[in-house]
Amino acid sequence: MDDVPFRGSEAVAAGRLTKAMLRGPRFRRLFPDVYVAAEAEDSAVLRARAGFLLVERCGGVAAGWAAAELLGRSCGPRNAPAEVLVPGHVRAHAGLVVHRGTTGPGEVWRDGGWAATSPLRTAWDLARRLDLVEAVVAVDALARRKRRQPAPFVPGDLLRLREARPGARGSARLDRVVALADARAESPMETRMRLLLVLAGLPAPAVQHEIRTRDGRRVRFDLAYPEALLAIEYDGDEHDDTLDRQRDARTAQLGWHTLRLLGADVLRTPQATVRLVAGLRSERARYLERDIRAVGS
Repeated sequence: MDDVPFRGSEAVAAGRLTKAMLRGPRFRRLFPDVYVAAEAEDSAVLRARAGFLLVERCGGVAAGWAAAELLGRSCGPRNAPAEVLVPGHVRAHAGLVVHRGTTGPGEVWRDGGWAATSPLRTAWDLARRLDLVEAVVAVDALARRKRRQPAPFVPGDLLRLREARPGARGSARLDRVVALADARAESPMETRMRLLLVLAGLPAPAVQHEIRTRDGRRVRFDLAYPEALLAIEYDGDEHDDTLDRQRDARTAQLGWHTLRLLGADVLRTPQATVRLVAGLRSERARYLERDIRAVGS
């Protein structure tokens, strides 16, 4: 069992546990008849699995942000509640969001005993209810190609789905969401960083722009303005400062300047970040144009 949720009634029926043990300190109850080991670390995946177990017998599946977690395409807040989609009535519980509805052909993904709405259906549900930026974040994440994961879709598929479901609540805004989406984005923060610039009026940067260094290595930038030789990288919790400095040194030999941004730059001081990027882009483009003219003369 470890950190995987389980049904207490099934564990008792199989003789693995007793009711007294379930009520003891070794386990904690997440939802009615759904338990997990007491030491299991809380996570969005854990909550998603627990929510699914609660509604599996009534034909429900994980949905929304919970589905994205089970699909390996996390795009919601860390404290997001479990979300489920059920065809009938399910009682509300703390930490659980219940959506009533049904799924169409091909709209359920199953793996390892878990079931969730498919990437396209999950994107359809999230993009119609979230604000513009987070809707694009969700579409980018769900449309991203990942090995050993459910087949992705292209953002334009959302518009074709809308044609099949005219009048669906929130679907009128999908044109804007699809226009801004880019499945090449490799993280939610990368998408937020790109949208910060685009929605502020800056030209859309190239996504996952690739170059080769002098030693033949391939380097991909999260975002780039090639005309200014300006790269923009999002440094998350797992970035390696030493490797980053080595890479920046190699790309600097080709004239590239790399601006590294943190989450706080995007979320807490967005206006200052936009001014910084706009200024760097303009200044570097101007200098490069001057150098080109000098070479030409």
